[in-house]
Amino acid sequence: MVLLAVHGGAGGDGAWRGMTDADPQRLRCMFVLLERLGAQLADGSLDALEAVTLAVEAMEDEALFNAGRGSVLDAEGRITMDASVMRGTDRAAGSVVALTQSRHPVRVAHHLLQQGWPVMLVGQAADDFGGAAGVEQVGNDWLKTELRQAQWQKWRDAKLHPGATDEDDALLDHDGEEDGWGTVGAVALDANGQLAAATSTGGMTGKPLGRVGDTPIIGAGTWADDRVAVSCTGVGEAFIRTAAAHTTAVNHRTMSLQEASKRVLDDVAPLGGRGGLIAVSAQGEVVVPFQTMLMYRGVYRDGVVSVGIGPDMEEGFRP
Repeated sequence: MVLLAVHGGAGGDGAWRGMTDADPQRLRCMFVLLERLGAQLADGSLDALEAVTLAVEAMEDEALFNAGRGSVLDAEGRITMDASVMRGTDRAAGSVVALTQSRHPVRVAHHLLQQGWPVMLVGQAADDFGGAAGVEQVGNDWLKTELRQAQWQKWRDAKLHPGATDEDDALLDHDGEEDGWGTVGAVALDANGQLAAATSTGGMTGKPLGRVGDTPIIGAGTWADDRVAVSCTGVGEAFIRTAAAHTTAVNHRTMSLQEASKRVLDDVAPLGGRGGLIAVSAQGEVVVPFQTMLMYRGVYRDGVVSVGIGPDMEEGFRP
C-alpha cells in the first residue's frame, strides 16, 4: 500500500458556504499532483521523501497557495518563506527560514537534509545554499502576485493585525475578515513502507520582521518517524507551543491516528491556533482533520484520488 496526502491551508469560522470561482484551480493543482505522484509511488519509481518534496513544489508553483510564488507579504512588503522536510527512517531533516529568492523553498530544505548537517539554515545563507545546490533563484518581486499585494495594501491601510487579510480574496472570499492560513504540506507512505513529511509557507500577511512560525520547526509543523508522518497548518505559535506534529506521533503510540490527531487539535485550539493537519501511518492509516470552516486537502490511496475543501471529500473530481 502507498499513500500520499496534501493540504493547502485551513481557515475560517462558521458554516461552509460552498465553492468559489478560484477553488477549482486549487483543487485541480492538488488532483493533478496526487494522480501523477501517487502512480509513481505505487509503481515504486518514487520514494516517500521525493514524493512529498515534489508535491509541495507543485503547490509552491500554484500562486493561489501561500507558499513559493503567491506567498503573502510581511510588514515591510516583502516575501519571506519557510519550509521543512523530514524522512522517517532515520529522522533526517532539513529546514529553511526567511528565504527571499528561492523559487522552491522545500527543495532547499530537501538538499539540506541530503547533506546531513546542519538541520536548519536562515536567510541569505539559506538562499545561497539553495542556489549552489541548483535551486532556481528569482527576484522577490517575481514571487509577488497582484492578489497578495492587494491583501497587504488592505492590511496596511486598515492597520489590521497580522494575518487578518490572508483569506480576504475577491475570488475566494470564503470568510471575509477571518484569519486564514495557506501553508501547504504533504505526507507519504511509499512501497517500501518508508514515511516522509514536508511543509512550506509564506507565513501571514503583515508578519513582523523576523517572525518564525511552526512550518520550519521540526516537531511543531513537520514530523516523520518510522510510525507516522505529519504536516500541520494553522496559527504557528500555538502549534509550536504544543509541539503539535511530534505530539501527534507520541499520541499515536497508544491510540489510533484519528484519535491522536484530534487530541492535538483539541490542545491547540485553546491557545488560539485552530487549524488542521494531515498524517499517514506505517499501518496505512491516513487522516486529514481540521477545526476550521475549510481545509484544502487531498488524498491518493489505492489508485483513487479524493480532494476536498469543506466538510466532504470528493472522489473522481476531474480537472
